[in-house]
Order: sequence, then C-alpha cells, then structure tokens
Amino acid sequence: MLEKLPHAVGEALAGLRAGAEKAAFHTVAADVPATIRVTSEAFADTAPIPARHTADGEGVSPPLALAGVPEHAAALILFVEDPDAPSPHPLVHLIAWNLRPEDQRLPEGAFAGPAGEGARHDLGRNSFLKDGWLPPDPPTGHGPHHYLFQAFALARPAELPASPGRSALLDALRGNVIAKGLLTGTYERA
Repeated sequence: MLEKLPHAVGEALAGLRAGAEKAAFHTVAADVPATIRVTSEAFADTAPIPARHTADGEGVSPPLALAGVPEHAAALILFVEDPDAPSPHPLVHLIAWNLRPEDQRLPEGAFAGPAGEGARHDLGRNSFLKDGWLPPDPPTGHGPHHYLFQAFALARPAELPASPGRSALLDALRGNVIAKGLLTGTYERA
C-alpha cells in the first residue's frame, strides 16, 4: 500500500519517525534483562529482511527462534514494531500473545497474513487493524526502516481481550515481564 506513495512524499517525511525509544522494549520493559536471544534463519540482526517477508514479496512471516527463555516463564509475547514509521507511535506489525514458553521455534508463515492463515491464533491487531502479520511496507524514499522483533517472557499469562491492540498489550506487559529479547531487521524502498 505505501509503495504507491510518491517518492517525493517519502523523502519529505524522511525526518518524521516515531522513534525507537517509544518501542515496548525500551518503555514498559526498560529495566528487564535482555536474556532472550531472538534469531531468524531468514536474516541476521540489523540485516535486511528478504523481500519474501515484505509487501514486495509474498508477505509471509519470517521464521524465528528464541533461546534463553526462563524456565519459570508462564507465557511469551512476540511484538513487532517499526519505530521509523512517520507516525506518533511505532507501527505495529504483529502482536502474538500467550505463546507457550516451549514455543521457541516459530516456522515461516506461523502467523496469519497476506500469505495465508498461519497456525497461531492468539493474535492482536496490527496498525492496519487486522489480526496477524503486517509485512514491512515502508514509503518509497523514506529511508531504511528498522523492524523490532521483540520477545517478552511473562511471569503470568496476559489477560487480554480478543484482538488486542497496542495499548492493551502495553498495559498487559507492565509489571509482568521477566525477560526480553530483540532481533532487528531492516527494509528500505529507494
């Protein structure tokens, strides 16, 4: 959708970004140790996300792996945000909540999105108000965007309404995160 914005509009908005300091990793869980290692077979930390996992490709969610999840974790949350979006808050690309602590390998396409229904069903609303994976889709000419794949281990399962949004998720994380981890992927349209 955003690929249709004129290049000049993307360039004009280049200085407007939500900011990484507004991401959940740096706000509601700022004092929590980052002991979870989040990796992907599709891209390395701070490396470009392959087009296959973006709006320029099939839009399938990338494979992910988690290591270092505390044994006493009650549940996991995976939360993907784009802090480079030209908006007041980071753009939400995925909310997957109450994942089981043993769910430490999430295969490609695990989450519903443009490429299919996926296998995970405790999904919240992305910024386009759909439950599931919103593939990276930065405006042309806006510069590189960083996609924060944030994993949170919880002391107790999150009590959220069906189809929670960003605000409800942030409320559920406050005071409930015992460990966190981060993988950053990038994507840019020239």
